[in-house]
Formats: sequence, C-alpha cells, structure tokens
Amino acid sequence: MHGYSVHRLGTSALVTFRTSVLEYLQVRRKKRAFLLSMKLFHVRLLVIVAAAAGFLALSQAAHAAAGCYLLSNDIGYVCDANPPAPKFAEPRPVAESILPTMSWGRIADHVPVYSEPSSTSPVVRDSGDGYLWYTIRDIANNNTEGRLYYQIGDGEWVQGEHFTVGTPSQFHGFEIRSQPTRPFGWMVVDFPYSPAPGAEPEPDAIKLPRYTPVEVSAAALDDEGWIWYDIGYGRWMKQTYLSIIDPTVRPAEIGEDEYWVEIDLFEQSFTAYEGDRMVYAGLVSTGLNKWPTYEGLFQVWERHLKTDMKGAEGRVDWYVVEDVPHTMFFDFDIALHGAYWHDRFGYKHSHGCVNMPPRDAEWIFNWSAEAPNDLWVYVHTSDPHTYFAKDDTQVEFAGP
Repeated sequence: MHGYSVHRLGTSALVTFRTSVLEYLQVRRKKRAFLLSMKLFHVRLLVIVAAAAGFLALSQAAHAAAGCYLLSNDIGYVCDANPPAPKFAEPRPVAESILPTMSWGRIADHVPVYSEPSSTSPVVRDSGDGYLWYTIRDIANNNTEGRLYYQIGDGEWVQGEHFTVGTPSQFHGFEIRSQPTRPFGWMVVDFPYSPAPGAEPEPDAIKLPRYTPVEVSAAALDDEGWIWYDIGYGRWMKQTYLSIIDPTVRPAEIGEDEYWVEIDLFEQSFTAYEGDRMVYAGLVSTGLNKWPTYEGLFQVWERHLKTDMKGAEGRVDWYVVEDVPHTMFFDFDIALHGAYWHDRFGYKHSHGCVNMPPRDAEWIFNWSAEAPNDLWVYVHTSDPHTYFAKDDTQVEFAGP
C-alpha cells in the first residue's frame, strides 16, 4: 500500500528556499525552456511543493510517493498535478442517510417515567435497571421546574438529569480503491512508537492517537514472543496496540463474483470483498468472552434499516436498545449492525453481535443491497493462540 502514510515528519523534512516567492517565479520562467528541452511532457502541470521558508514540506520519501522529484537546488521539487488515485478513501456520503436525523440516550436505573414533561403528571412506570438506550422523539423545556424532559415513547417522558444523550463514534473505515500491497490497520490505544522491537519509547517519541491509520513495512518478534510492526521509518509498535488487516483467501464456498465480509475475531476488524477484491475495511466489536461471536461461514438472512433489540431480561446484563441502525442478521439472532452507544471499536464489547461504527454499517448495508447474492459473513480467528488478548477491560455493560 504505497502512497498512504500516517507517520509524522520531523524537522528534517522542512524544505527552505533561498529566494522569495517573487524571485522564485522569475527563476521558474527562466527554467521553462530548460524543462521543455528535457522533454518532460508527461508532467501536465508543474507544482512547487514549498513556496517560502518556514512552510512545512514533504520528506524526500514522501515526495517520491507523490510522484515528485528534486529538479535542482534552485527549483526544488516538481510534482505531477495528476498523481495516481489514493488506495484509501473516505466512505462516500449517503444522500438519504438516516444517521443525521437520529439521536439516542441512556436512561438511569429506577427513575420515574412521566406521562407528560412535568413532575406533576402521572408516573407511567419505573425505568427499571439495565443497559437501556432509547431514541429521542422530542425534547421539552419545563420552565417552571427549570429542567429538560426527553420523550422516549408515546406518553413517556424522562427528566433530563436522569438521561444521558449519546454521542455516536465518529470513527469509520476506508473505501479501498486499489488493492493493498502490504498490511494496514489502526491504533487501538494512544501510544508512542519505539525505536526497535521490544524497546521502550524514547522521551521525544510522538504518541499516536487511537484510530490513527498505519501501514506495516516490516514485522519482528521480541524476546517475549510479541510481534512488533514497523509502521514506517523504523517506528515500531507492539501488536497489542494495533489492529492489523491483511488480505484473506476467499472461502471455497463463496463464488468469485460474490460479496462477502470477513470478521477477524482476534484483530477485531472487518474487511469487505467482491470476489477476491478488497473494497472496504474497518474495526468492529464482537462478543465479549461471556457472549462470544461464533466462528463459521454464514449468510445474511434478514435486513432492517433499523430495529429494536433487547435481551437478558431479568438478569444483570439486561439491555434494551432502540432503533439499532443497518442491521443484518446472519447467525440466528446475531447480526452485523451499527452501534451508536459506544466507541470501543477494535475491542470485544457486545452480547455476540458484530458492532460496527455507524457509518461503516451504513456503507456495508447499502453496498450489500446491490450484491448478486445474500451477503456472506466469514467469522474466524486469525491467531487462535491469542484469541482472548483483546477483550475490553473497560466494559461494564454491553449492548447487542
């Protein structure tokens, strides 16, 4: 996967010019005849990467990746104005997406649910206890009481201090426009890189934020048997800080033109394919150890733009989650779906379903609607010896 890099460049990457912008333009005009004589007709438009001292420019390696080369010390770098399309791209926006129109919140345990947005109105019921998320249907400001009320159903209102409005994850994966040539993935924790496998980070090492995308250029084992990945320029990360995606061989049961999604339980990632061509990739949250997502090859048997989910009634892990978006059932009551109630993608966090960032679930839902087959779902563990290494230690409750 050349041409997609996430490492940060140091001060050595600064390119400075001895001339001012005006002087540079004069030099460029003088050099135009020289450029033509060198028959550089393949360059449609010459672009100067840096214009003045103090502007941040690309390193020599990054220039090469962008189709740039150093013409001379006076001229600097020139680049093709029409470089190859990137391998990775933002998911295309959906014109009629339901996501911007929806909002949800979690209700506290054992609080009164009123028939009107007023504490003087009749109490309809007790909220109960559990992991309870409801779609917000309306909001009312009771000026007399000085509080907000949220409507969670017909004739059901909850006081604002007992209701936490959710913030869905903004993370999403990539559309893949051309096939990767090496593994890639994302940081799943905030952590600085190390100068060598097994080494501690240096004091001035940059801490890469969670969800930073990376590409892998090399891998090595440390003395304890952990895998370390070189994510560029000798910057090494331990495997437990990353979720890595590598192309998977298509199962024999899947046709060469059929659509399928791979779920990797160890890496907590997903990859979408059309036959052998990778088209999308991202992170997921599968079942916690108590409620595992089972391995196997399945097909989606039912689809819903949104649907309510509930389970474990009468138990400590009781949950109610309304309007779960872009739900695709594949293993009895286990589904791929968007998850708006957490941002723990890259770790196990569910009751068995495959939780996806909302935009990723939307992409898969719409893409697979055009498939020539019922979407295949291939669930497997890429490293069975460390299957439990990525269980979410921060979980208290889990939705579907």
